[in-house]
Amino acid sequence: MKKKILIFSLAYFPKHVGGAEVAIKEITDRLPTDEYEFHMVCNRFDSTLPKHEVVGNVQVHRIGLVTKNPTMADLRKLPLHLNKVIYQWQAFRFAKRLHKIEKFDGIWAMMVHASGVPASKFKKSFPKVKYLLTLQEGDPPAYIEKKMRIFGKAFDEAFSTADTIQVISTFLGNWAKRKGFAGEPVLVPNAVNTAHFTQDYSDEDLREVRRELGARDDDFLLVTTSRLVQKNAVDDVIRAVALLPEKVKFVVFGTGPDGNMLKALAEDLGVADRILFRGQISHDVMPKYLKACNTFIRPSRSEGMGNSFLEAMAAELPVIATQEGGIADFLFDVKRNRDKKTTGWAVDLNSPEQIKVVVEDIMNNQQKVSEIVKTAKKMVIEKYDWNLIAKKMDEEVFDKLFVE
Repeated sequence: MKKKILIFSLAYFPKHVGGAEVAIKEITDRLPTDEYEFHMVCNRFDSTLPKHEVVGNVQVHRIGLVTKNPTMADLRKLPLHLNKVIYQWQAFRFAKRLHKIEKFDGIWAMMVHASGVPASKFKKSFPKVKYLLTLQEGDPPAYIEKKMRIFGKAFDEAFSTADTIQVISTFLGNWAKRKGFAGEPVLVPNAVNTAHFTQDYSDEDLREVRRELGARDDDFLLVTTSRLVQKNAVDDVIRAVALLPEKVKFVVFGTGPDGNMLKALAEDLGVADRILFRGQISHDVMPKYLKACNTFIRPSRSEGMGNSFLEAMAAELPVIATQEGGIADFLFDVKRNRDKKTTGWAVDLNSPEQIKVVVEDIMNNQQKVSEIVKTAKKMVIEKYDWNLIAKKMDEEVFDKLFVE
């Protein structure tokens, strides 16, 4: 019998989406429609979006405060910034009304800090409805817990009332247990559209992208696709560029509250002409822009998992990262992980000097780089493809969630 599932998510397609929303769509698009019917309650944000529409295999119900055509920056300003708090109560009330009509078999909360509170309230009101919580958080748990302190025990109950918790990394699984989840979290990582990121481009196409970025043929391009926030440590890369030869430049795809600070840092260090801020990039063209560069880098201070690293590996770029949080599940360094096949280059937190050394190693050892890049790409294709992950969600999460 088909199971009806209500998803709680702060946002959804077609606008203002991140890795968590991509995961929902990639998974629900692949699950059999004769077995599952998905609904979602999310924030509307944009008055041009309908209050209800079908997106892929999900019936989307939108609530909350709106303005016309807001940017990502507008979402962090009043009045739209209030939606994150208002959602904790409004989503619960809306879900109760919708449940009277749809009679849901289960609920699915995407990220505990975003939607765990309303999902837990729903579970307590309708205890026979199964409750799945997915942990996708990228910020440090201590930071999240401090932010959610305003909700008191309701935040803790978001963990403890769950029937199943699915996590995208070992790191987040340990957090679930520390927060009182009595069961064993199910590890199902995020994935990559491997067909998209492994596609090939002509040399001329890639040269054209480099010219568009403002790079010469002999420049060595570091690249990141990152929100410009403290946790992603773009500042450490800028400091490292100042230690490296002139031909090393850093392409930054992304926006965020730290943008002006990072540009000022580049000016102060005398490398503003080598830090190429290029704003947000469409997912459709991302593989071509990645392949036009030489090395992907994000020395994160925290990370739930990090799809961007896997996308870069699929695109056959060497990857430099820390091993914070979920990165340690897939980035294995030749010196730090001698029992694993090497898939990247690891550096310590807050260490521009180590970044300099690693970049020089990549620049000067093309044979080693070629071997590591092939290993990483093979790992992504074999373990982190969305078709495989959707199958795991079906068999290891949803099937078991609804076992009587």
